[in-house]
This record gives sequence, structure tokens and C-alpha cells, in this order.
Amino acid sequence: MAVGSRVLEAAGLARPGRLARLREWWEQEHVFGYGLILPALLLIVCLVAYPFGMSVYFSLSDYWVGSPGRFVGLGNFRNIIGNEIFQRTVYNSFVFTSIAVAFKTVLGIWLAMLLFRNFRFKRLIRGAVLLPWVIPTALSTLAWWWMFDSLYSVVNWTAIHLGIMSPPGPNWLGMTNYAMTAVIAVNVWRGLPFFAIIVLAGLVSIPREYYEAAQVDGAGSWGRFRHVTLPLLRPVLAVVILFSTIFTFADFNIVRVLTRGGPVNTTHLFATLAYQVGLDGGNLGQGAAISLFLFPMLAAIVFVQLRYIRRE
Repeated sequence: MAVGSRVLEAAGLARPGRLARLREWWEQEHVFGYGLILPALLLIVCLVAYPFGMSVYFSLSDYWVGSPGRFVGLGNFRNIIGNEIFQRTVYNSFVFTSIAVAFKTVLGIWLAMLLFRNFRFKRLIRGAVLLPWVIPTALSTLAWWWMFDSLYSVVNWTAIHLGIMSPPGPNWLGMTNYAMTAVIAVNVWRGLPFFAIIVLAGLVSIPREYYEAAQVDGAGSWGRFRHVTLPLLRPVLAVVILFSTIFTFADFNIVRVLTRGGPVNTTHLFATLAYQVGLDGGNLGQGAAISLFLFPMLAAIVFVQLRYIRRE
């Protein structure tokens, strides 16, 4: 009986000892830190690294849906570079991104300055401004698709009654220049709240003493904006322009829902053309090559912007 009790006591002492050692090992800084990073690392590997690796593999092979292809090296990239539709897509992407980001920058700063002022229902209006960004892209773009409809266009009806256009108005989604204007307008409408809220956060962080000092020196509204607000907002603007450029270059839903790349491939972007070639057409190799063609350009843009932010 005494021997059994001693065995139980020994077992009872051994168990807390192992738990204590395990806890001591887990609470070490390097072990605990890696433990916290591990879930995020697994998420990145499964949802980012693995699909990226598969797309690289597809782009270097003659791969079709249901037919594993052979290794062709850079053949897919050579083929798409000589394709007129792809060349038009590169032009469309740069025009689309440059115009949309320019409008979002100017209008975003202007909207942020308005939201920064004190007025009634300020919090309610700030929340309402975020609605275009919060609403699912496909759902909001369907509403715009109806508004640009060739027969029941609300945009044309409004412009005609305001005397801006003569009836019946343009076919927004069926004419080349109007179609690009429409997709740019919807992209600006959707991306403007994100831009404005980030800039507004930067405005809130600027100390009031700087404005008071500038006002004492005789600076007006434009002088305070030029010499106080804009210089202090440069790091914030660099970050938000960087993200906005990436989001705009990689846009898919707006063009896919509104025009599907038409008319005559004049609104195709990298993502929509890659979808059409790779999934609709079944040529996964060229589709992956089209999608990866954007990667070096975005990497260069990110590199330049991050160097500027670091210098600031």
C-alpha cells in the first residue's frame, strides 16, 4: 500500500514537471513568436505562394484545360507579346490606371478636406461616404450597368434633361471612347472612399499648432494647404497612391461586369484578358502568362514607391 502511494506521488509530481517544462519552452521569446506567426504563414503559403507557383508553372508550359502540357519556357510570353489584343490591353491598362488614379488623388484630397471640417451629421456622412467601398463590387457594378444601359440609361436621361446632351444620348457601353470613360468613372466612384478616408486619417494626425502658426504668419487657406497640409501628407499620399495603383491595375470585376473587355477589346485589362484566354478559352498557359506579365511592372512600381516613402 505504501509502495503504491509512493508511485502515485511520483507520477503526480512528474506530470506537473513535464507541463512546467513544456510551458517554459513555449514561453521562450523565439518559440512563442514563431508560434504566433505560423497561422499567418500557413495562410500565405496556401492562398498566395501555392497559387503563384502554379501560375508560374502554367505560364512556362503548353497547358490547356484537361490536358497537361509540356515545358515551353518563355514561349507563351513571346506569343502574347506579338498578339495585337494583348498590346491593346497593355495600352488600356496604363490609360485606365493613370487616369483613374489621377482623379482619385485630386478628388480624394478634396473630399477628405471637406470631411475634415466640422458640420452637422459629420459621422453619419463619413459612414455614408464609405458605402461605395463597402458594397460588393459585382453588385454595385450591376447597378451602374443598368444606369449605362443603351435604352434605359439614367445617365443619359439626366444629362438630356439638364441640357448637357442631345437625345438620345451615347451608347456608353457600346462605343469605344465612351466605354473606357464609363469603366474609369465606376472605378473612381468605387475607389474614392478608400482614398479619402486614408487621407482624412492623415489630416487628423497633423497638429493644429502648425495651422495656427501659418495663420499668424498671414497664410491664407491655399497657403496653409500648400505649405502645411500637403508636405505633411506626402508619406500618407505615397502609401495610398501605391495601394490605389495596385488595386486599379489589377481591377477585374468592374470591366468584367460592364463591358467584358469590349467593344472590340478596347476595355480589356490584364485580369479580364487572362480570364478570357485562360478560363473561357481553356489556354491556361497563355492565361497565366498574361496575368504574370503584370507582376514585374507592379513590383517595379512598389519598389519605386517604397523607396520614396523610406526617403520621406
